[in-house]
Order: sequence, then C-alpha cells, then structure tokens
Amino acid sequence: MLALSALAAGLLFGLGLIVSHMADPAKVLGFLDLTGRWDPSLAFVMGGAVAIGAIAFAIARRRSRSLLGAPMSWPSATGLDRPLIVGSAMFGIGWGLAGFCPGPALVAASSGQSKAWLFVLAMLAGMALHSFLTRRTAART
Repeated sequence: MLALSALAAGLLFGLGLIVSHMADPAKVLGFLDLTGRWDPSLAFVMGGAVAIGAIAFAIARRRSRSLLGAPMSWPSATGLDRPLIVGSAMFGIGWGLAGFCPGPALVAASSGQSKAWLFVLAMLAGMALHSFLTRRTAART
C-alpha cells in the first residue's frame, strides 16, 4: 500500500508539473529573466503550492501518525550550515542554467527530452560524487 500511495503521489506531482508547464525549461527561464520578457506564472504556481503545503503541514503537525499509519517524523535540524548554503547555491545555479530542477527534469526526461536526460545524468553523477566524498570524509574521522 505504501508503494502504491508513493506512486500515486508521484504521478499526481508529475501531472501537476505538466499541466502548469513547469516541466518546460523555457517557462522557468522566462521567470528568471527579469530584464527580458519576464513570465510571472511560475510565481503563481509556487504561491499555490506553498499555500496548499502550509495547510497540509498545519494539519500534519497535529497528527501522531500519517494517513497510512506510519509514525510522523519531523526533521530535527533547524540551523543554517555550510552544506545547506553550498547545496542551495548549487541548486539555484543549476536551475538557472538549465531551467530544470529534479522533479520537472524527471517528468521531461520521461517524455523523451534529450536536454532533460542530460540534466538527469549530470544530477545522478553529482549525487554519486557527493556520496563518494561523504563516505571518504567519514572514513577519515
């Protein structure tokens, strides 16, 4: 049941990205182009997502178990640290250069866009490099 609900959530998310055209890097780059033909539609999509997310999190915080019965687990880290700042900067730079972030890139790759496949492969390589460096650093300590 857990895998089926995860699949349904992923499909719904992907469908939302397709309907809102957020899997189209030109749409994202249009939002980031403040000096050219700026497209504010991404701000409305983000605003809607934040509003719905805020309501969902407010409801979830009152629960001790998820809808599927698993215990609720919340992150304990609340501060800013170097990995968070560097990772956020790398995410933003990649998003601005390619017009993709991970979710929309996977949706676009599933439709066969070669640019999206290149992004996904680069993203996977970056994840593998991060994992390697993390293990290597942990082995030293």
